[in-house]
Amino acid sequence: MSLRDRVRAWLALSRPPFHLVGILPFLLGTWLAWRLEQVFRWPVFVLGVLGVVAIMLATYFAGEYWDYEEDSISGSMGASRFAGGSQVTQRGLVSRSAVLRASFISLALAGAIGITLQFVFQTGVWTIPLGIAGILGGFFYSTRPLRWVSSGWGELWIAGCYGWLPVAIGFYLPAGTVQPLVHWMTIPIGLTIFNVILLNEFLDYAADLAAGKRNLTVRLGRERAVIVYDVVAIASWAVVFLSVISGVPLKVWWFYLPVMALSLALVVLVTGGRWRDRRTLGRLCGANIVVNLGTTAAFMLAFL
Repeated sequence: MSLRDRVRAWLALSRPPFHLVGILPFLLGTWLAWRLEQVFRWPVFVLGVLGVVAIMLATYFAGEYWDYEEDSISGSMGASRFAGGSQVTQRGLVSRSAVLRASFISLALAGAIGITLQFVFQTGVWTIPLGIAGILGGFFYSTRPLRWVSSGWGELWIAGCYGWLPVAIGFYLPAGTVQPLVHWMTIPIGLTIFNVILLNEFLDYAADLAAGKRNLTVRLGRERAVIVYDVVAIASWAVVFLSVISGVPLKVWWFYLPVMALSLALVVLVTGGRWRDRRTLGRLCGANIVVNLGTTAAFMLAFL
């Protein structure tokens, strides 16, 4: 295999577009620390971003290794950027053992960054514990023996690790504390990423069922999972509007209304059964990620 093909294979494994769901909330936390506490530290910011990326890489690489069976089945049902992993190991472009080693290397990098932040840049005693929380929820999402994805709690772990955690870390590293107002903004971000995972599981449903992967959608069945999706979406709308009571600027509503309109359209389409067509479901999953990113962006813009 040529060097160019190897680079492409590792880029596919790394899944750069999906890093946005972790990086953007971290940027929100950093932005809030600057706006609310007037603190910003370039070295801490750069290392913080690298730490978030390292944990996400460890998570994605581990998923490629531990979800090999179900990803193989899903891939045979039709290609999708939201299901079946990258298919790089299935095509023999990179060995599974190499992917697992890369996951451990990413973990070691994340650990080194956490130690540097806490003990060199004195970012606070919660720096390493917060990083460990990210590792527990991300790396062990697919990794045995914990394997949260099959426990029925994996979706909640993701909601925390891609919702509250990156925003809180982004705020904590420069400020050394987390204001109560920040927590309000993490709730709808966590709820929307919960729905991203839940809807993505619709694509993998048959493969996960065949491989014995007991995630929430498999446990509930897709018909009942639709109800959960609707309730979570409605809850995210409510919390964004209620966040103004806690101190989020009122103009967040104007930035959020287009995002809410898209989310409402998704609720209508998902409830109407449009997820039954695999191609349409892929588009719904893509729009679902836009809702998550748009929710985060709305809070950022509210504090301009």
